Amino acid sequence: MFKSRLLSTSMKTEKSDNAGLGYLTKILYLAPHKLSGFNVCPHASNGCISACLNKSGNGLYPHVQRSRIAKTTFFFSDRPAFMKQLIYELYIFERFCLVKKLKPAVRLNGTSDIQWEKISPEIFIYFSNIQFYDYTKNLKRMLEFCKGNFPKNYHLTFSRSESNSEDVEKVLKNNGSVAVVFYLHTNDLMPKSYLDYKVQNGDLHDLRFLDKPGIIGLKAKGVGRSDQSGFVVRAKE
Repeated sequence: MFKSRLLSTSMKTEKSDNAGLGYLTKILYLAPHKLSGFNVCPHASNGCISACLNKSGNGLYPHVQRSRIAKTTFFFSDRPAFMKQLIYELYIFERFCLVKKLKPAVRLNGTSDIQWEKISPEIFIYFSNIQFYDYTKNLKRMLEFCKGNFPKNYHLTFSRSESNSEDVEKVLKNNGSVAVVFYLHTNDLMPKSYLDYKVQNGDLHDLRFLDKPGIIGLKAKGVGRSDQSGFVVRAKE
């Protein structure tokens, strides 16, 4: 078994847990893009790679980065053992939430874009009481979700980048949700609309499965605030 836990928490999950919505959240962080030598973000744009939140929050610590690389290597080098441990941790988490009378929510792609519904579809059956959710830049995957061809307990939100505007329009037309990162000054409010859709404030919590279809606004954080690629939308846009 892996020396450390696969599932963890973050400032994002803690905000969700403290939002008073009755959920407790865990998240799986792998080493993004090709950082580990394995590409876990095949649809990442240049802007996405440069603005990645991998090194924000706890990710600033070298031991956390080493752990994420080790987890990713474990995932690719010994998939059966990885899945065995993940299933064990999901079971423990589900039982803990039951005792605490809270609803379990899990993000399997904290800093990755893996097609879990294809790699391990049994997870969503085994843990039917867990609400899984993720962000993705995989248009085909997102449209399958919009069509209802996904596990009932797995929700996806599409992520806008500087190079997928046509994909964004397709997702919106198919009644999906799109996360958009905005540059905001400290006291700025989230824009009221974007692409003629009302902007929902996605920074209040990370429980994306509770959002209505449309635009989900996120405030640029960390290195994302200095982005010039177009990945981060400036207020004037």
